[in-house]
Amino acid sequence: MSVHRFLIILASLALAACSGSDGGGQGSCSNRGQKIFVRDAMQDWYLWNNLLPDNIPVRDYDSPEALLADLTTYSPDDGSGNPIDIFSFIGSAAADAAFFGQGQFEGFGFGLGANASILQVFAGSPADLGGLARGQQILELDGRTVAAIEAAEGLNAALSVTPLTLLMLEPGGAQLTTTIAHDIVTINPVPQSRVIAANDGSGRMVGYIELSTFIGTADPAFDTVFADFIANGVNDVILDLRYNGGGLVNTANLLGDYLGGGVPAGDVFSDTRFNADRALINNSLELFDRLGNSLNVSRFIVIASSGTASASELVINGMAPHVAVTIVGGTTFGKPIGQVGFEFCDKIFRPTAFQTFNADGFGDYFGGLPVDCPVADDLTIAVGADADPNMIAAMGYLDTGLCPVIALPAVASKAQLNEQAVRPDRRGPPWREYAGAF
Repeated sequence: MSVHRFLIILASLALAACSGSDGGGQGSCSNRGQKIFVRDAMQDWYLWNNLLPDNIPVRDYDSPEALLADLTTYSPDDGSGNPIDIFSFIGSAAADAAFFGQGQFEGFGFGLGANASILQVFAGSPADLGGLARGQQILELDGRTVAAIEAAEGLNAALSVTPLTLLMLEPGGAQLTTTIAHDIVTINPVPQSRVIAANDGSGRMVGYIELSTFIGTADPAFDTVFADFIANGVNDVILDLRYNGGGLVNTANLLGDYLGGGVPAGDVFSDTRFNADRALINNSLELFDRLGNSLNVSRFIVIASSGTASASELVINGMAPHVAVTIVGGTTFGKPIGQVGFEFCDKIFRPTAFQTFNADGFGDYFGGLPVDCPVADDLTIAVGADADPNMIAAMGYLDTGLCPVIALPAVASKAQLNEQAVRPDRRGPPWREYAGAF
């Protein structure tokens, strides 16, 4: 693809110190200097900078974070009375770099879904070593019920405490008590891939990839996976993005290259558009590039959910004009916008700065990309297993061209099914936003 790349949250726009234009803190990392830096960057780069007030006195805000929280309320309404921008964020520059470079973060190592249920546990993490597993449900943290926590500070805040003693409910009804503490967790961006024989007796081979997040360590894994697919005669691909909240745009672009072996080189994968002040210099087209192991995909099935967002949606939307794309599972989150990153004072500032469109000019999916074959996510079954309802639906669709009816377990509880939740605020550390990780 073209060499002009943008990252969904981290672009090569690093500045060494704060800056400003109203004196008394210009070039400094004082609280005032940081607020001036954030204000000026928002006025220059914010996607909706035309909606910001003309005069923004930084003295009215206690911190750069408080300033940013107020300025994001000027973004357009999302249709439910809330601002669209629930993404712009200020965080640790070092933590950002560790996550996107090595897939590492400090935490427990599990992903949380609706009803305080465990969606995934990262291999080798404190959660894994402490006995947590997919399908379990948190009942208590340090002796407090989930209901009491939600009525007070909320689960996100409660899970920032370390160590924690958790009371867990197993899918079969047994209970587990375990104590775990934060440690360095390393996320494998491609937890699994395999080649599956079609069920219709045709001899067709289907490639399956689970992608947990778009980070730099995924790039070499793609080449290995697609080389295996080509060696096994794969033309239909199932890409499992059900818990993938996004990440780096350049990794999404690279995946598009591997999936687009049948698309003429030079065709448009995505169209990135900035605000009117930045458009002339920064708008860009991302074009398909033929790689050594680019695959000529005939049919492209995506397993998705309300947690599928950002770079994940970019891949789905970018491929849609070029190959037959079918979404299995649930409607995606709805984030056709991305952030650039500015380093300042040991922090990273990530304002929402651009929107992406596909070759057909479509990029207005704030309500999510609609599901074609709705399927519930049964947490009692391993992701990508033959018995996984989403896999049954995906394989059935490839066999017949129809969405099969998937029978749910007779006694499936809400804790065992990942249900659509209220659209969450996505501001937070990148491992939370993009990998759903605690």
